[in-house]
Amino acid sequence: MKSLAPPSIAPPFARYSHGVEVPPGWRIVRTSGQLALGSDGIVPAGTEDQATLCFANIDAILAEAGMGSSDVFHVSAFVTDRAHMAGYMAARDAYLATREVLPSSTLMIVSGFTRPEFTVEVEVWAAAP
Repeated sequence: MKSLAPPSIAPPFARYSHGVEVPPGWRIVRTSGQLALGSDGIVPAGTEDQATLCFANIDAILAEAGMGSSDVFHVSAFVTDRAHMAGYMAARDAYLATREVLPSSTLMIVSGFTRPEFTVEVEVWAAAP
């Protein structure tokens, strides 16, 4: 994968790429949005813990396709309030800590999810040879 960073535009606000080029012929996986629901039915209380669980669920989905976090080329996240952005971004940055080419990223504030205790939802696109 190749990061796209045109010098004619401002640099990214955080740890992401403005664009990512996926080589021809690679397989692509797109996940559904993952909410922080553990297999035990428990929803963590804080946004950072919720986002960490979202990324763990995403890793399980990617593993089923023979992929992992290093194959993610785009992350979309949705939080229910600006106050939840820092917790989400801490979990995202930890998830991407070892990446050389950062994925592109979208972060939106939404009015809510299916249950009021959810504060964040995350979905990704991944690609591998």
